[in-house]
Amino acid sequence: MFTIIPSRIVAALSILCGVNFTAMAGDGVVDLTTLANYAAQPLPAYITKNNTPGGNLITDKGATLGRVLFYDKRLSKNDTIACASCHQQAHAFGDTATASTGVAGTTGRHGMRLSNARFAQEVKFFWDERAASLEAQTTQPIQNHVEMGFSGADGDQGFAALVTKLTAIDEYRVLFAMTFGDAAITETRVQLALAQFVRSIQSFDSRFDVGRAQVANGNVNFPNFTPQENAGKQLFLNAPPGGAGCQGCHRAPEFDIDPASLNNGVITQIGGGTDLTNTRSPSLRDLIGPSGLNGGLMHDGSFTSLAQVIDHYNLIPGNNANLDPRLRRPGGQVQNLGLTAQQKRDLVAFLGTLTGSAVYTDPKWSDPFNAAGELTLIVLPAEAVAIQNNGNGTATVACLAVPGFQYQLRSSTNLVDWTTVATVTPDANGVCSQDVSVSGTVFYRYAYTVPAP
Repeated sequence: MFTIIPSRIVAALSILCGVNFTAMAGDGVVDLTTLANYAAQPLPAYITKNNTPGGNLITDKGATLGRVLFYDKRLSKNDTIACASCHQQAHAFGDTATASTGVAGTTGRHGMRLSNARFAQEVKFFWDERAASLEAQTTQPIQNHVEMGFSGADGDQGFAALVTKLTAIDEYRVLFAMTFGDAAITETRVQLALAQFVRSIQSFDSRFDVGRAQVANGNVNFPNFTPQENAGKQLFLNAPPGGAGCQGCHRAPEFDIDPASLNNGVITQIGGGTDLTNTRSPSLRDLIGPSGLNGGLMHDGSFTSLAQVIDHYNLIPGNNANLDPRLRRPGGQVQNLGLTAQQKRDLVAFLGTLTGSAVYTDPKWSDPFNAAGELTLIVLPAEAVAIQNNGNGTATVACLAVPGFQYQLRSSTNLVDWTTVATVTPDANGVCSQDVSVSGTVFYRYAYTVPAP
């Protein structure tokens, strides 16, 4: 259930003798007049990779819409599964389950962590890179029979049915109008907004980042690291012999996957079978969260500790036709690094320094719905309304609103019958301003009417 303050059809805050009605606040409220900062988040100078396409730069409006879409279970055919069901903020937008639950079973691969998805050279998505862009990826789970069920096959309705479903919801018409200038809902617009939200999720407040900010380059010892962590860092960065060569595929400081990587020798499928097509991975940042490992590792979730990962790369268990050549030795044999037990512990210690904190707690990436699945959009906050007497028989009625929307300034002499006296478009700062007469007893209010479907 959704509401728009103070009613489903007309969002209006009245000015009655200079007294404002108070807007609802609390859980499940998104204030569209004061959007969270998604577009201009600070970044460390050493973070340089960015796969954002020029045609879909992150905006506060687009990411806000994307956030609502990401958490809305109504994007599934039976209103039970959202994107966030498999990509949970508590786990760096990953899943602790080996296979995630969908509307008609479980997924064939482990849910990939999404934090820092933007900060990579790789533009393709999914473990097998079947999506050419993040935009293309965002609606494939929605159109998957098992995951969210708008597949257009196997008895499912197609994506057009979801568009019809969303168009009937007042709040989505408001959010799409805010983001795109009109209330039309299309698959392309859903993709753009979801991709903006996912790309906005960033994590650069780890102990690694604290140390990296204190040195001239990433190859020297970090002053905030223990000797073991610095030793692990050098093993990660340096190629064999003498190092583990992790940097060759998981490239610091973003720790993104090299787009040219092939598979890493883990070729099993969830439920059995062989799969040689998994060539992508998420960033290595936030492998570990506040409550431990952020779910199983690898595309099949088969590794449940960092020590298992290190053991795998120390001695690749078998060859295959699509194995990354960097995991082969001269002559074609598989990699055998010969790491000591201490070196393995050093690498695990270093990987633990890549964990941040804000990605797990920042409200701009959190669920906007309340526990009952309700959402309230504020389009006219009460505290932002002001009246200034101009001293010449007029007063200026001003209100903070949403740029791009059109508002109605309405007047009444009895607080029952209201007449629209002006249509006002906020300026670039979101301020509605209109001069009105102050003769006699007249009440004024701003109102917003939800766009028609």
